[in-house]
Amino acid sequence: MNTTLYYDCFSGISGDMHIGALVDLGVPEDYLHGELAKLSVAGEFTLRLERARKMGITGTKATVSLHTDEATPVRHLSEVEAIILSAGYSPGVTELASGIFQEIALAEAKIHGTTVDKVHFHEVGATDSIVDIIAAAICLDWMAPDRIVCGTVELGGGMVRCAHGVMPVPAPATAEILSGVPCHYGRVEMETTTPTGAAILKRAVDNFSVPNHFVSKKIGYGIGQKDFSIPNVLRVMLGETSDALEAGPYESAANLEIECNIDDMPAEAFQPLLEGLLANGAKDVFLTPTLMKKSRPGTKVTVLCARDELDVLSEFLFNNSTTIGVRIHEVQKRMLPRTIEKLTTRYGDVRVKIASLPSGQRKWKVEHDDILQLAGESEIEYLELKRLIDLEIGAKIELTNDKTADLEHE
Repeated sequence: MNTTLYYDCFSGISGDMHIGALVDLGVPEDYLHGELAKLSVAGEFTLRLERARKMGITGTKATVSLHTDEATPVRHLSEVEAIILSAGYSPGVTELASGIFQEIALAEAKIHGTTVDKVHFHEVGATDSIVDIIAAAICLDWMAPDRIVCGTVELGGGMVRCAHGVMPVPAPATAEILSGVPCHYGRVEMETTTPTGAAILKRAVDNFSVPNHFVSKKIGYGIGQKDFSIPNVLRVMLGETSDALEAGPYESAANLEIECNIDDMPAEAFQPLLEGLLANGAKDVFLTPTLMKKSRPGTKVTVLCARDELDVLSEFLFNNSTTIGVRIHEVQKRMLPRTIEKLTTRYGDVRVKIASLPSGQRKWKVEHDDILQLAGESEIEYLELKRLIDLEIGAKIELTNDKTADLEHE
């Protein structure tokens, strides 16, 4: 079982809403106040935590009040990092807080065409934003979940006023930080996710997807300052995932699966399609004969890929096949630990994939391409050469209680 923190950002996320949600989940108020008191700017602010309600939902509202009416200070990343380091926090808090600011700095540097060290923090350099980000690191370090996940993030719509003038929602920094993250737009005509909230998610979240087999144990609500047409709250759930893919002596990974059904493309066109998908980053591609409506024979094309390859591979499918739509869903992979070793035989060097079963049994398989190449360089037919090499490799690999077997399938 894994302790999982799940962000449900149906109404976005801001720094103060994040504080409220995690305190509502159980972070002790006295502990948070005590840790924030270590900051060199502690005399510049007060953090008030109170019970509040939005459209019938009760939670914790966090408000950072400043003790001065002076203009918002403009700080560089180095100055903010000095404030964090001087507080003497644990490595986990220091690393996370600095990392969140670095996410913002990278986004601002790209937007303004400058370097990270020259970025001027405006709103996020203000004391209240510093408190929001450091409090986020303190709370997450205290909770110490095994993993953090987040569903689709609501960004809002309309226009927002920032240091550089009136900008469309999402603000440029928010849009840049959340590049590659599943987002929803326009649920309300206001900004729902701030750059601070976006950076907290980008640095802290392990996986942007709804968790599988998640059992919620406790729910926290962070109450926002503004009123929307929907409840302006951040919901964060603490629970457990019993995902069997992460249990036992297995390796696991989350991938996306892209599928489409094709019934109007020449059979010869599937070979360049398959090869092109693999060349463009697909982890696996396979074709399945299927019977479609009106009893038309068709082919289902299935592509396995990492999330960051989704756009490239979807575009390739549209451009190089007759499909006009694809289906996308997340899949979990459960894999045996494996290694690839290069072994020498009397016929030449070959790569051997060796996998370990939970029982201790070891499977192995010689790479097909290596046997094919050696067959072309010799006068021995492929099947006979494979038999001879397999016999020799079987003698070379160390046996464990005679539990080594041929690996016929990867």
